Amino acid sequence: MRKSRVGAGSPGAAAPSASAPRGREGLTLLGASARPVIEGYDPALLEKFSNRHEDLDTMVTLRCPEFTTLCPITGQPDFGELVIRYVPDKWLVESKSLKLYLFSFRNRGDFHEDVCNIVLKDLRALLAPKFIEVLGLFRPRGGIAIHPRVVWAAPGSGWESEVRPRLLVSD
Repeated sequence: MRKSRVGAGSPGAAAPSASAPRGREGLTLLGASARPVIEGYDPALLEKFSNRHEDLDTMVTLRCPEFTTLCPITGQPDFGELVIRYVPDKWLVESKSLKLYLFSFRNRGDFHEDVCNIVLKDLRALLAPKFIEVLGLFRPRGGIAIHPRVVWAAPGSGWESEVRPRLLVSD
């Protein structure tokens, strides 16, 4: 759990105003001068903003090359890169909130496959995208590199046919 969170009305939070940039409504972390203390996994850190181009399918790719978590058995650190690709519908993830959310895995013990599934499920719950894929490119541990991939498409989105072929892509 976090000790503190910068939010509306918190010291350091950007004050809402009529001149606030469009699409910034509801964002509490972007532009805040205070940094929240992150003590553990917390999907509530994720924030979203509206997609101004719902009429177009856009593939958003987020590369997170400094991802860390702990082995759930040994407690040893695991290092890797997460690649998140999604086609938004109404919402996009705010990148600073994603960074802080991913930091929340640093002291949590999860298998690599679990990490990718958890991240996909949390982002799917937040964004309700048309399509989403999370690829974990974890550094070797015990001489074996693990690269789990999780893919999902919303029923009726037109992206369902992409799920199975994406699972078979080798990286």
